[in-house]
Parts: sequence; C-alpha cells; structure tokens
Amino acid sequence: MMRDARRGRFDVVLVWASDRIARSVKHFLDVLDELNRLNIEFISFREQIDTGGPLGRAVVVIIGAIAELERNLIIERVRAGMRRARLEGRHIGRKPLELDRNAILRDRQQGQSLGQLAKSYRVSRATIHRVLREHAPTTTLEKSA
Repeated sequence: MMRDARRGRFDVVLVWASDRIARSVKHFLDVLDELNRLNIEFISFREQIDTGGPLGRAVVVIIGAIAELERNLIIERVRAGMRRARLEGRHIGRKPLELDRNAILRDRQQGQSLGQLAKSYRVSRATIHRVLREHAPTTTLEKSA
C-alpha cells in the first residue's frame, strides 16, 4: 500500500479500524506522517477519525497510545498467568512428543534417510535430526572432560 501511496495512486486511505494499519504506536505514527507528507488523508471507520484536520491527528495519537497500552496489559496478564501455572506445577505448552528413540536410531543405522524417518514416524526432519544429535556417541574430548 505504501509503495502505491508513494506513486500517487490514491489520495485517501480508508480502514475499518486504525489497528489494521500498524501494530505499534510508533509504526502507526510513522505511517500517518508519511501519508501526511504525501497529502493522503487517513480515515478510520470504527473510530470515526479523519486526519484531514489537526483534531483528527490528535485523536489518532491518543487512540494509538491507548491501543498499545491495552496490548501491553494483555501481554503482562498472559505472562503472569503462565508464571502462576508454572509455580502450581502445571505444564505449559504442548505435550512432549512420544517417540521410540531407539527405533529411530536403529532405522537410521540401517540406512534410512532423515526424510524417510520423518515420514515413518510422522514428525519433521528437524525432530529426527534432534533425536539423532541427542543420541550421537560422545567424542573422546567429551569423555575426558
């Protein structure tokens, strides 16, 4: 959109909500500044904002700051909930994969490729690689340490 704006292909940006154009206040204000320099008007339907005048610009800054504050509060509440869950001993995230690691190692020693192993065990190649790396024989340097 900004590329087309710089080429002068339109003179108004109409969005449903101002949070659809940027994810942070800084980015939002940068976009608005550039649109303003290009003489392109910004209109947000939900917030009834029209940057055609100075009052519209002031409202945009205030709404942007409040939106960023709300996002940060949500992030903090989620982190606090995760901390509490960990303290209570609850597992966070998906359950660990249950793999027959010995069978994977045996099949690899029999010459199967990473792709074949991944397909057989219905996991990614990265998972197979990680299993193989975890069970790689230790080097003589690691044994002496």
